Amino acid sequence: MVGTTYADIQAPPASEYTATRKLGRAIGNLVWAVEELPVTMLRWDEAEGNYAGYSVGLVEGFSRTFTRMGYGLYELVTFWAPTYKCTYRPPYQGSCGRSGLREYNPWSGFTEFPEELGFQSKNPYSRVEGK
Repeated sequence: MVGTTYADIQAPPASEYTATRKLGRAIGNLVWAVEELPVTMLRWDEAEGNYAGYSVGLVEGFSRTFTRMGYGLYELVTFWAPTYKCTYRPPYQGSCGRSGLREYNPWSGFTEFPEELGFQSKNPYSRVEGK
C-alpha cells in the first residue's frame, strides 16, 4: 500500500515543461541566438585551429543562429499548444533539460536554452578563509 501511494505522488517525466517554460525558451532563443556564432567559432578554433574557426565555424555559426531563431519563432507562435509528442519539450535534436532526457552533443545538437559565452559561470565558487 505504501509503495503505490509513493508512486502516485511522483510527477510525470515531462511535468517540468509547461507553456510558460516554452514561451521563455522561445524568447531566449530569439534574443540570444546570436551567441551561437562566437561559441561555434571558438569551438572550431579549439578543435581544428584558426582557419577552421574563421571559415567553417563562421558558416556553421550562422547556420546554428538562424536555426535557433527559427525554433524560437516556432515556439513563440505555438507556446500555448503541446506540439512535440503532446508535451511542451523542445523539438530540436540534442535537447537536454534538468531531467536529462537526451545527451547533448555540442557538434550536432542544441541545448534547451542558448549557450552562454565564457564570461558567465554556472559553478558556485567560494573562498575558504584561513587556508
